[in-house]
Amino acid sequence: MIYKANPGQVYYGHTIGILMLDTFVPMIPGDMGNATSYPYPVLYRTLNNITAQKISARDQAVLPELIKKGNELVQDGAKAITADCGFLLYEQKELRVALNVPVFLSSLLQLPFMQFMLNDGEKVGIITADSKQLHTGMLQAMGHVDTERVVIRGLENAPYFYDACIAESGTLDQAKIKQEVVTIASNMVALDPDIKTILLECSYLPPYAQAVQDAVHLPVFDYKTMIDYVHASFRKPRNDGYL
Repeated sequence: MIYKANPGQVYYGHTIGILMLDTFVPMIPGDMGNATSYPYPVLYRTLNNITAQKISARDQAVLPELIKKGNELVQDGAKAITADCGFLLYEQKELRVALNVPVFLSSLLQLPFMQFMLNDGEKVGIITADSKQLHTGMLQAMGHVDTERVVIRGLENAPYFYDACIAESGTLDQAKIKQEVVTIASNMVALDPDIKTILLECSYLPPYAQAVQDAVHLPVFDYKTMIDYVHASFRKPRNDGYL
């Protein structure tokens, strides 16, 4: 086989490029910001001085920085681009046009698929960092989402999650946050038995997905399921078995 180098690219073999907010949070194993969470290599870029607060405020500095760092990832070989904040859904279309590669910025992009999996009247339960920020207008922007079949619960009043992931104290108590997330999920399903699947919207939540599933016994989607799904579309397994 003959290989040809790409101009300006000095390392190879990456599919997924991940744009990271400028945060002060420990990215524990299972978090999308921890490279050991993936059985394949990923590329990272930090968005300079772009915070969750700026994204929520629709700050005009967000999109240019996304485009700049997204182009760097594409130049370095990334074939699809994601990011670590579900509220970046607002920038999905503009970044996709600017980069001309597949872009999937928000875990919420899984929501239409999840609803199509269910029967009429059955619901998706969403656990988000801040329920005040995740409103029906954002969900409607995706199209094909029945907002009447969505139940949203936030972690803004969960003290350990708030301290680590919103206040960004620099310290994270994994066991305490896991209990907070599991409690919210369990209460949500107990109060509304029509909930048949769970979406962990926040990028900090994949480390707790198994605990949530063990508690509620439902399918659980998160950022990691989305990233693995896209990666698999680029890297199909060899079929060398036998009958």
